[in-house]
Amino acid sequence: MKRSEINAIIKDFESKLNEFKFALPPFLSFTPEEWASKGHEYDEIRDNALGWDVTDYGEGHFDTLGLSLITIRNGNVHNAKYTKTYAEKIMMLREGQVSPNHFHWNKMEDIINRGGGNLVFRLWNATKDEGLADTDVEICQDGRRYTVPAGSEIVLKPGESLSLYPYYYHEFYIQPGTGYAIIGEVSMCNDDNTDNRFYQPLGRFPTIEEDEPPYRLLCNEYPAAKD
Repeated sequence: MKRSEINAIIKDFESKLNEFKFALPPFLSFTPEEWASKGHEYDEIRDNALGWDVTDYGEGHFDTLGLSLITIRNGNVHNAKYTKTYAEKIMMLREGQVSPNHFHWNKMEDIINRGGGNLVFRLWNATKDEGLADTDVEICQDGRRYTVPAGSEIVLKPGESLSLYPYYYHEFYIQPGTGYAIIGEVSMCNDDNTDNRFYQPLGRFPTIEEDEPPYRLLCNEYPAAKD
């Protein structure tokens, strides 16, 4: 992805969140120059990958295979220094984009449609060899439990949520004609480097072409703490 594209996506995301009156923590407005001066008091942000995240899954087709998100809080399963056992994200998905089919080995999460368009999920149980099972999937949607055939479409309107368990393959996209959605995630600690199992092998972070200076640093770009 070009840096100019990432910058434009982040600015659009900020604008949409302002429309929803969703206020962000101060660190999410730090410029790259400000980050260069920050000391160890911000290590939790660096170590736990809090902040802006724009991904095309390494495929270079953000408009069809992509997601923009912000990790607002997170623990760290690899560092006992951080004792939070939970994480929170806010995401933006545009019509035409797909968040591709994947599961988590460890993480349980709730995905919430916070507003905008309708969000469509398709779920499968994973087989023992991590394929797609053809068995019915148990759904927990806002406290209601029911089963659906594998791969069925489940539509979440604004305000509705879905619980996703380990080894639940899931993909999601916007229902055509409903625009974009602002999506919340409340989950166990998140580690995107070790806990994503994509059905089709994909990357996680984009390769960036630096055609202009960054507007915001992504969560994997912070400089080392200034001593």
